[in-house]
Amino acid sequence: MSVSGWSGSVNEKVDFKTSLDSYGAKRGEFRVLDVPELRYLAIDGHGDPNVSPEYAEALAALYPVAYKLKFASKRELGRDYVVPPLEGLWWAEDMAAFTANRDKSRWSWTMLLLMPQWLGDEAVAAAVAAAGETTGKKRPPVRLGEVELRTLAEGRCVQTLHVGSYDDEAEVLARMHDEFMPAEGLVFAGTHHEIYLSDPRRVAPEKLRTILRQPVRAAG
Repeated sequence: MSVSGWSGSVNEKVDFKTSLDSYGAKRGEFRVLDVPELRYLAIDGHGDPNVSPEYAEALAALYPVAYKLKFASKRELGRDYVVPPLEGLWWAEDMAAFTANRDKSRWSWTMLLLMPQWLGDEAVAAAVAAAGETTGKKRPPVRLGEVELRTLAEGRCVQTLHVGSYDDEAEVLARMHDEFMPAEGLVFAGTHHEIYLSDPRRVAPEKLRTILRQPVRAAG
């Protein structure tokens, strides 16, 4: 594996969670790091992810494209990798709806899946087309046409690992925003970012592992 964590020998299965430094975080520790420019499959939406059909439809469109890319990479390039964990950018007009009273109906979001750097626009277009093919009674995802390839340049960030329910993140975020960042002379410089290391369908809420990331810059 190269220092960058991107490259692997042919037939070596790459897992970006262990090879990229930007996935490094510890519980109870706020870490300042420089996140490199990364590319993602992305789709936007609004509303409570627990009940919003829009959110469920977004994931139903995102994952088939991601797996078509993975299989094509292995088949055509001899480069296999683990599909990276789901990530999300989250915001609200009044951030208190996100960090304090947790009014999820007011949240906007962009759901993301990291793309290997060796796959480009043509590979994504081919994967979207393949995901849209119908077989028998199976219909293509309704939001498939909204999946895009985007570049995210977050730069300097603060991140930590939260273990527990998503609804219990507020206390950790308050410490990050109101204690750690001011003490380090840092202010907000981007959208709140979460990386879901656990599958909520298989892991109990109190054991969920989520990286909480906030892009920052020096105050003043």
